[in-house]
Formats: sequence, structure tokens, C-alpha cells
Amino acid sequence: MKLIKVALLGDTATQLLIHALRGTGFDYGFNLEIFEADFNQIERQVFDPGSELYEFAPDVIIIFQSTHKLVGKYSKLKPEQFSSFADAQMVLVSNLRSTIAANSNAKIIFYNYPEINDSAFGSFANKTEVSFLFQLRKLNYLLMVYASQNANFYLCDLSAIQNHYGKPFVFQTSVYINTEMVLSIDILPEVAAKTLDIIGAMYGKLKKCLIIDLDNTMWGGIIGDDGLENIQIGSLGIGKAFTELQYWFKKLKHRGIILAICSKNTESVAKEPFEKHPDMVLHLDDIAVFVANWENKADNIRQIQQTLNIGFDSMVFLDDNPFERNMVRENIPGITVPELPEDPADYLEYLYTLNLFETVSYSSEDMERTKQYQTEVKRVTEQASFANEDDFLKSLNMLSLVEPFNKFNSPRVAQLSQRSNQFNLRTVRYTEADIEQLASDDNHITFSYTLEDKFGDNGLICVVILKKEDADTLFIDTWFMSCRVLKRDMENFVLNSLVEIAAKNGFKKLKGEYIATPKNDMVKNHYLNLGFSPAGNDDSWLLDVEDYATKKCFIDYK
Repeated sequence: MKLIKVALLGDTATQLLIHALRGTGFDYGFNLEIFEADFNQIERQVFDPGSELYEFAPDVIIIFQSTHKLVGKYSKLKPEQFSSFADAQMVLVSNLRSTIAANSNAKIIFYNYPEINDSAFGSFANKTEVSFLFQLRKLNYLLMVYASQNANFYLCDLSAIQNHYGKPFVFQTSVYINTEMVLSIDILPEVAAKTLDIIGAMYGKLKKCLIIDLDNTMWGGIIGDDGLENIQIGSLGIGKAFTELQYWFKKLKHRGIILAICSKNTESVAKEPFEKHPDMVLHLDDIAVFVANWENKADNIRQIQQTLNIGFDSMVFLDDNPFERNMVRENIPGITVPELPEDPADYLEYLYTLNLFETVSYSSEDMERTKQYQTEVKRVTEQASFANEDDFLKSLNMLSLVEPFNKFNSPRVAQLSQRSNQFNLRTVRYTEADIEQLASDDNHITFSYTLEDKFGDNGLICVVILKKEDADTLFIDTWFMSCRVLKRDMENFVLNSLVEIAAKNGFKKLKGEYIATPKNDMVKNHYLNLGFSPAGNDDSWLLDVEDYATKKCFIDYK
């Protein structure tokens, strides 16, 4: 169980929140070691370089400034200061973040502000800048803008939690008056889950693929029995629920979630609505893998997993049929199978509440992910026509752009570090801020690798970070790669380039290390297979640069 050091700084009582975070952390596979600052000590802990906060050296800092303390600050202002309240608060937030960044490498999770309407203006509060409600909503907006511009600063949306559950459930006056707790005991599990979703995404617990059944899940009715004209989809009746659900699927696809189909159907019949129905939102080019046959769905999902080469714990499966859901749960450990409501009208709102697709990064390459996986299916199909693997690799005409980290590739580098679990030698996670820091550090040499071939561009698929250990040795601090490009000799190309840069800079040895995780067993013998020798223990490996013989590969520099 991974140990993560978390510091919780709050201006109200947080003792019970700590227990909720720790317990939820275990559910997520994390052992949270939590430091709780004294009551209402946020500024002192952050602005004092010698504080207990920095002595604790957290990986994650949670800052919880409550709306109730906020309205108290606002109420004490002079009327001429009301209209600048949100801007003044943002100055404080910015100072908190920049001071933490100067003294720590911790990532920051900042709880935004659930609404309090003090009813001083009634509905007119929405029309005047001096109202507390106006300033509060402006502050939440400014926080979103600020978070979008600062890589190590993340928002946990308490406001959305209150909107969903209602203020009487989130905040109970008697509890607050007697204990200074602004969060009710009942809502603590939800707040903890929302927080752990973000922490989980930071440390690679991400859902990458949504597998969808068709009949009564993608549309109403059974395509094989009811026919194209009679399935329920569109703007009328229950068809509206399925249309809105498809729009959500489409947004997930644009965000980078892989969409796959798993249906008990004749393939040509299953594809007909995607090709011919005028009200379909999704089309075949939105689907990365389409499996429709009469085999059992667990086996078909295994086929999808082998095609995509991602873990089952990265997959979500949606099916209206309880029998199919249970069969998949029982036969595929790790996969997430939501218990969909009986009424399709409730599907979308229910799925919203699960927050299945939390992320801490987004890049332009996400929009191309479906196309990349569709292209990979074409590669696999063509490979089957070659008797010799070398001939197939030559035919691909592969090119790789190798360059250091820069402002253009940093978002994708950070994202790949968070998503890569199987081909990841040391499984270190990075944010964009971490990447920017490494790029400017003279003790590190950074590499990003793209790969394209005659079928298309895979984008940035590999990252290596070298650390200057001593005058003779470069340590491979980080090496991770997308599993989409396995078996194309990319690891040989990467090692050739590393040896080349080491020799040019006068280094005599490359040192590698393998740190085992439950997911990266596939690279256990990575350095052994590449010709490294053991370096005194089972996990460290050395390669002599001067004696290195360039490895065969069919990839050229772009």
C-alpha cells in the first residue's frame, strides 16, 4: 500500500475529516500519513519556513478555508471594501501557493467555497458587486482561472457537493455552533471521496476506457428485434435520456477516454444505428474497439483489453442487464461496473455522482486518442499478413522526434507519467510544475520521444529523465512508455539514443533501477534484456557505454 504524506490545514475543526480521509485512502489503496495543523493556523503554517508543515515534508497539502470564516471576514469590512473582497482573497491564495512552492514540492488541493446567501440584498445580490453572494461566486470563478494557470494547484469542488446534496445535509447549525465543524458527519465520506479521487489521479489511479453495451444502454429497445426505425433515441420520450447519455459519452471521448462497444449482437446489425440512424450522436469513428458477437461478455472484454493493452482497473463497463454486470464483476477482477438504475432516465444523473473519470491533466493529444487506437487495430491487422516481424517493422517507416522537455510537451509528459503503470521502471509521478523544474535543472537531462509511421502519429509515447550521479555515471531516474507502442523496438531506439548522449557528454556508464509495483511486472527484466549487468543488488543495473553495440531497430530520427 503506497504511503502518501498529507497535510491538512483548516480554519475550522477538521479532526473527523482526517479520519474520513484516512479510511477512504485505504479504500483507494493508499496509506495516508496525515499531519493536521492546529485550528485556524493556515497562514502561520504556510508563511513560517520553520513551521511543522515543512518539517513534515508532505506530498499533498489540503487547504480548507471555510465559507463561514469567509463571510465573517467580509462582514467586518468597510462598505467601500466589499466590491474588492474576492480579488483580495485571491491575493492571499496566490501568496499561499507561491510560498508553499518556494518551500516544498507538495501538490496543493484547495477546497472551493460552498455558497452562503446572507440575503442582505435578496435576488438583487446577483446584480451588485458589493453583495457577499456576488463576491463569493466571483471568488470561485477566479479560483478556477487560477487553478488552470498553476500546475500544482487543484480544486476540490465542495460547492458542487453542496449543490448535489443540499445545504441542510452538508451543514448543520447545531454541530457548527458547538464544535466549529462546518461539514456534517454525514457528508464527510463524500468530501473524503472527492479528495481521494484527486489524489488517486495524481498517483496514477485513472479510468482510461469506457466499455458500453448497446441494447437498452446506448439506445432504448433491441436493435435485432425492433429494427432501426423503432429503437428509442432522439428528442422525444425516453429516447431523450439515451441521446443525452450519448452526448456525455461523446464529451468523454473528446476528453481522451477510450470508447469501446461490447454487445451480444450480430456485428452488422449492431453497427447499423451508428451508420444510418439520423439521431445517433455517436458514430463508428468515435469507437476505438467494436466487439459484437454472441460470446460471453467477460471474454469479449478480455479481447478489448488485449487490443488496448491497458489494465482492467482502468476500465468501466456499462450494461443495463444485472446478469451481465454480475458475470463481468465475478470474472474480471478490478474492472468497475456501475449498478445502473432500473429507469434509463436516471442513468446520466447517477453516473455523474460516481465521478468515474477524475483527472489532473488534459492535453491536446487527448482528443486524438480514439483515432490512435483505431489506427493501432489497423497495424495489428496488417502485421498478421507478414511472416517475418522485421519485414513488418521495416514496412512501417517509423520516425521519432527526440527532444528535451519544453513548454509545448510538458503537459503531455506529465500526463503520461500519471497514466503509465505497466511500462514504468520506477513509477514516479510528475505534475507540469515538476516537469518544468526538471527541464531547467542542470543535474538532469530530459528526453521525450514521439513515434509516427505510415498509419499515423502516435504522439508523445516515451519519457526518459537522466540524473548526473557522478562524473562517470548517468542514472536513469525515470523511464516510462505507452504500451501502445510495444513490440516495435522502441526500447532499443531509446537506449541507443541514451548511450549516444552519454558518450557525447563523457559519461562511461548508464545506471538503471527497477522498482516493483503490482502493475509493472512486464518490465522486471527490462535492463537484463537490454544487456545491463547487475550492480550489486537485484534492482540496480549498469551498462558500459564504451563497450555498447548499437541495437537493431527500424526507427529513424525525425
